[in-house]
Amino acid sequence: MLEQSEIELFRDTVRKFLEREVTPHYAQWEREGLFPRELWQRFGEQGLLCVDVPEQYGGAGADFTLSTVVVEEIAHAGFGGLASAVSVHSDIVAPYILHLGSEAQKQRWLPGMVTGAVVGAIGMTEPGAGSDLQAMKTRAERDGDGYRINGQKTFITNGYHADLLVLAAKTDPAAGSKGVTLFTIDTTLPGFQRGRRLEKIGQHASDTAELFFEDLRVGAEQILGGEGRGFANMMNELPRERLILGVGALAAAEGALERTIAYVKERQAFGQPLAQLQNTRFKLAELKAQLEVNRAFIRQCAAKYDRGELTTTDASIAKLSATELQFKVADECLQLHGGYGYMREYQVSRDFVDARVQRIYGGASEIMKELIARAILGR
Repeated sequence: MLEQSEIELFRDTVRKFLEREVTPHYAQWEREGLFPRELWQRFGEQGLLCVDVPEQYGGAGADFTLSTVVVEEIAHAGFGGLASAVSVHSDIVAPYILHLGSEAQKQRWLPGMVTGAVVGAIGMTEPGAGSDLQAMKTRAERDGDGYRINGQKTFITNGYHADLLVLAAKTDPAAGSKGVTLFTIDTTLPGFQRGRRLEKIGQHASDTAELFFEDLRVGAEQILGGEGRGFANMMNELPRERLILGVGALAAAEGALERTIAYVKERQAFGQPLAQLQNTRFKLAELKAQLEVNRAFIRQCAAKYDRGELTTTDASIAKLSATELQFKVADECLQLHGGYGYMREYQVSRDFVDARVQRIYGGASEIMKELIARAILGR
């Protein structure tokens, strides 16, 4: 278990890295719709990717806590697109390989993910299958001693930069959830094609792409976690994904609130700072109280994850509560900025549009509510 002083020292390292390598350029990357590929290597050089991957695969073997620190600092600074990209790489794709992969798969992919030489993405969502993963149509059909994959995925974070894709495909369409299999896909293989980078209302610097598979052939050794085990494996890995989304959402909300507090202390209205108006003070107090309550629960969930005790229900509660709160905080903070909040030159406008997708991806809020309801009421 890390000492708090060690955690704060690492947090300071992350913060200084962002100030040096990201802050001066992020507005330009937002305009361009993509941050540069080289940034992945810079993260890796500083030891900020996949920090809880074991040392034998190139990682630091650190606590999950340090992985949350990386996402927290990126999100707190208002770099929503970058936070999404890094969390997908380090907290979703890497754990899939670590927990489900063969030794050969771990040796092939994890060291490069730690250094940033390999960028990871996960391919679940399709044009007709979002939260309903059983509706996916991408097929992996047996072809000799391997499989031939056809289909498409969409809304794929890191899809443009990805070197590795953890792909969900149906190997037995008649078997329902037991007919889904995961594969590790090398994106240089023939038959893999990237579509357009999708234009979003927020998180512009994060690449979100369409991916296509046309007679893409993989060997059986690229199955991840067992044939027909894909859906069960995804369900087992989703708690960390939803927890890290909650972590990022909460940190982003805290950053937006802190920047708004500074603004209302300076901004004058009716002959006094906005911070002296009762409406402003009560709004800030309400948001701060809700953030602190959510912070306590997120910390509890992170501790449970470290002990291997985090349940799907707890992760769903964390994701639902934190992402809904993030959007509320961003909306209220924009309101306190008045007309200036609607101007792109003020970061609160980016906080607002970046927050909206949090209630959708990684499992929409409605899905989180259904999962929680099942746990408390039964199916």
